[in-house]
Formats: sequence, C-alpha cells, structure tokens
Amino acid sequence: MFRLSKLTDYGIVILAELALSAPDGKSAPAGDPRPSLNARELAEHVDLPLPVVSKVLKALTRAEILDSQRGTKGGYSLARKPEDLTVTDMIAALDGPVALTQCSEGPSICDHEATCAIKSPWQVINDVVQNALASITLADLTNPGFAAQHASLAGLAVLRGQDDSSLNEEL
Repeated sequence: MFRLSKLTDYGIVILAELALSAPDGKSAPAGDPRPSLNARELAEHVDLPLPVVSKVLKALTRAEILDSQRGTKGGYSLARKPEDLTVTDMIAALDGPVALTQCSEGPSICDHEATCAIKSPWQVINDVVQNALASITLADLTNPGFAAQHASLAGLAVLRGQDDSSLNEEL
C-alpha cells in the first residue's frame, strides 16, 4: 500500500497551519516578516503532542522548508511562499523522494533490475505520481475550493473503485 508516514502527514498539517497563520491566509510579501509560531503553539493548534511537532519542525527546518527564529518572539515560519512549496517537496523533506518501487529510486538499486519485465511501466507510473504531487502546492491544500475544483478527479477514483468491485463480483 502506498501511504505517507504519520510524520509526513503531520508535517503537511503543520505546514498548512503555518500557511494559514498569516492574517489573509497567504504568506507575507517578500521582505516582510512572515508570521511565526513556536512549537508549543503549533502543537496546540494542530492537536498533536509537542515532541512529535518538535521532531517534524526540526526536519522541515533542516530541509529549508521552514525558517527558525530563536528568542522570546521566536518560532517557525515558512521559508517559501505556499505557492512555491509542492507536495513533492514536503514529502521528500520528511520521507525522502517519492518512489513507488525500489527501481524507481534510481539505477542499480534493485537486484532484479536487469531481468524485470515491468521495470519500465513502474517507472512511468512513478513519474505520473511524482508529476501529480509536484503540481499541487501548499497553497492548493489550504484553498477551501481546491477539492471542489478537482471533484472530477475524485469522481474518477470512485468510478474506478466501482468498476473494480463489479469486476470482482463477476469473478
């Protein structure tokens, strides 16, 4: 099953909270200080344990997705505008690069690479997933209309699931 880790899921929730913490729901213009929240405030806002939030914040800061300010008015803020931060960036910062199969991670990683009959199709599938994730930004995720704008894609998934279940009934 292709699933994000809990830390990545939590990290995206934390990033969304930071993106929404600006008064207008958008990041501050270049040169203006961006709103920041400390780890305790973020933990309260997203209802997660402080140690988990701290761990995620450190990883996102190391990946240069967040800026960290020390001191009494310190905290964490987005290092980039939400429009410039893709889902792929967020996943890579916390889980590593998106790779559905071992051979998608790079050449010579899988022992069966030379004889695998489905390596190329899996690489195509991996590229499609990466491109889809790279086309969605933090700004999209925090946009209340995003799901409605993409309802046709969700509908395809529902239809596909119905097709699969009817196929299973026939078998």
